[in-house]
Amino acid sequence: MSSNTGSNLPGSHEPGTPMAASPLTRAVLEIDEYASGLGWDQPARLFALVDTAKLRSQEPNLAAQLGLDDAPSTTTSYTPIEQEELPKGTALDKFLGTIAWPDAVVGCALTVERLMLPPSAEASVPHGMNDKQLAAWVAKHPDRQEVRMTVAVLRDGARESALRLREKDSPTEVLTGADLVPGLAEALAATFAD
Repeated sequence: MSSNTGSNLPGSHEPGTPMAASPLTRAVLEIDEYASGLGWDQPARLFALVDTAKLRSQEPNLAAQLGLDDAPSTTTSYTPIEQEELPKGTALDKFLGTIAWPDAVVGCALTVERLMLPPSAEASVPHGMNDKQLAAWVAKHPDRQEVRMTVAVLRDGARESALRLREKDSPTEVLTGADLVPGLAEALAATFAD
């Protein structure tokens, strides 16, 4: 696990982090807020999720560097640690297939931007296009929506996602749910397969 401490994420104890139902939801919203601060048109970003209390006890210097040394330890939380930049030109699914996490990592998350079409437009998709042609067609479609997806999975199978539309770029407009991006969640879960 490598940490990119040059771009630290605030701990979930920070003021302004939305209160959410579960620690995993809070971690996903924290990553979404971090990605939002970087602006749009960003590359995919991969994060290791570690147990905050264990990080404080086992790696106190890193916890201090991440600003976690004074966080209350009575609540379960996950600390996202951004990994090195994904290799350019490598397909996301192929890259994810190369990942193996150390035991200290309890989960992982990925944030990625994509173009999406509403269900009403999917019926008009021309048949017989390859992936590149389809991407070009979607990019020109008048009903396309730019979306940032943040998906997290834990070793135990728990999942959470956050979706943010570019046209509704506000923390109050972020949609969350465990099954919003099932394919990406499956790919992330596979990084923990033995």
